[in-house]
Amino acid sequence: MATKIPVTVVTGFLGSGKTTLIRHLLQNNQGRRIAILVNEFGELGIDGELLKSCQVCPEEAKGEDSLPQIVELTNGCLCCTVQEEFLPTMLELLKRRDSIDCIAIETSGLALPKPLVKAFRWHEIRNAATVDAVVTVVDCAAVAAGTFASNPQAIEVQRQADESLEHETPLQELFEDQLACADLVVLNKTDLIDATTQAEVLKLVQQELPRQVKMVTSDRGQIEPTILLGFQAAAEDDLSNRPSHHDTEEDHEHEEEITSTHVVLNRTFEPNALQNQLQVLAKEQDIYRIKGFVAVANKPMRLVLQGVGTRFDQFYDRLWQPEEMPQTRLVFIGRSLNPTTIESQLVALPN
Repeated sequence: MATKIPVTVVTGFLGSGKTTLIRHLLQNNQGRRIAILVNEFGELGIDGELLKSCQVCPEEAKGEDSLPQIVELTNGCLCCTVQEEFLPTMLELLKRRDSIDCIAIETSGLALPKPLVKAFRWHEIRNAATVDAVVTVVDCAAVAAGTFASNPQAIEVQRQADESLEHETPLQELFEDQLACADLVVLNKTDLIDATTQAEVLKLVQQELPRQVKMVTSDRGQIEPTILLGFQAAAEDDLSNRPSHHDTEEDHEHEEEITSTHVVLNRTFEPNALQNQLQVLAKEQDIYRIKGFVAVANKPMRLVLQGVGTRFDQFYDRLWQPEEMPQTRLVFIGRSLNPTTIESQLVALPN
């Protein structure tokens, strides 16, 4: 029987830097033929577009796949965005196993990794692919700010005062589940914190890990591919050592608790004015993540804008293609979003 294709599952909360890490992996693939699956939350495929526009893959050419979301990149890699079609997409990729060295799956920032790992026990996949490793990406700046890292002492104080506060929030549980399933933890965005804070984040993350797990630091997802690949963990056969808050539940979807909305506008924006308005919106509404592409006046390139809370990053990734209409496409992910208010505040901005 042919060797199983190794699959790296990249998980982590919204805005932790998963897409950036995979993009860096593609740009430094060292001759590996890598297939990328992106499971996005929301209707616009922003993350998939970012990977397809990878600098070493400036041209996109659609193959003759029965699944049109699979895109063949010029460096021999494949990229596809999946929503509900994980099994048929995997089966389609496995038909091409002779031209694939490894697969990387970027999960939704709201996804539990363990159910995905379990899927590799399905007989349609088991004999052809194995989970080489689960890589969990952590936003160090967010953890340092007290987001999605528990303080055991504080929880104990709360519990003593009121037993109803013993239970953690679903998002806290999600953060813990993503860590509990990991074979490697990437402490990302270390450029945003100092050495003392980094040591504190390391300690906080270690408290969430149920077993010994390797950890590495990263600035903007720049990790050597040899560190990410080749674990041979066969995670699908090691589920008992990857505890989850939802092991006894038939089905659990965090996406039900969080919604997304998007705005598509055929107009340009001044980047700083747009970012300032988005920061205002993030404060006014319970927005976790903003990401998308922006058309800028007198600029032939597409501006990528990404925000976590009120913290934003922006860069130009590629030229607008001749057949493209330059437009602004933004996805908002959070709780109780007001799409009308979001769009009206953006439309009111001057060009």
